Amino acid sequence: MMRSFAEMLLRAAQGLSLDETLLLWESEESGGSSVGWLRDAMASRLADMERSVREAEEAHCRGRLIGDDGSLIGLYRERAAEPLSGPLVLRACQIALSVATYNAAMGRIVAAPTAGSCGILPGLLFGYEEVFGADRERLLGALIVAGGVGEIVARRATLAGAEGGCQAECGAAGAMGTAALVFLRGGSAEACVHGAALLLKSVLGLICDPVAGLVEVPCVKRNGLLTGLAVLAADMALAGVRSVIPPDEVIDAMGAVGRALPEAFRETARGGLAATPTGCSLRKALVGEVPPLDAEEVQLP
Repeated sequence: MMRSFAEMLLRAAQGLSLDETLLLWESEESGGSSVGWLRDAMASRLADMERSVREAEEAHCRGRLIGDDGSLIGLYRERAAEPLSGPLVLRACQIALSVATYNAAMGRIVAAPTAGSCGILPGLLFGYEEVFGADRERLLGALIVAGGVGEIVARRATLAGAEGGCQAECGAAGAMGTAALVFLRGGSAEACVHGAALLLKSVLGLICDPVAGLVEVPCVKRNGLLTGLAVLAADMALAGVRSVIPPDEVIDAMGAVGRALPEAFRETARGGLAATPTGCSLRKALVGEVPPLDAEEVQLP
């Protein structure tokens, strides 16, 4: 099993590209799946992800609590002469918001790594393709690298908001997307790994607090915002910035923080934004009740 970034870097030092290294590693660990079969399977997931982007942007979906924020970003991109964010960040954000809203409206998406964080990776991959250009094989390689990062996070910590908070969902997706961007720009395996660590370090402790128990508020907007953080983390890694704390220890810390989070902050809709007066009102309007707070939960004024 892929258990550490340290081992990933050792294997990548043997001469293969990082995506080839990960495919070979997975082939060995799976006990029979060929590299060709694994690559084809990932190509299928990439096609599914691309389809979800197309369908989401055509559907202009709304959730029960949110509107079509992806379209608002699209209009802003057209009208703003000099937006504060660059072309990649804005386009990636637009895609991420659209796909995450599509998920909230029960559209078919690729959980990458979870449904609640499904917009981040397609936003970064297809935003990059549109803004900078990337052939299909390179884009596929980036998805494989992202998958390798996600698997190590899953093995060493968790990808579930119910276990580790949103740091384990949107945080992991952002780390995966950061590594994918570094790979797309020709960065080293070391830069990919440290980019992922830099992203995760920036979201340690991020709670999972879905208002009314829906994967909409604040989940969808976190998808959009994490694309910007991933782009900056990738640039930092490409510039040579490295995490002082080894990347594997960063993941271990994320897992420990997740286990230490009170239950109210782990996808129960009983803490954080879900426990605000407006959050409670929205829950009552939608589902007709507000659960009583436990002693460990924070009662907001």
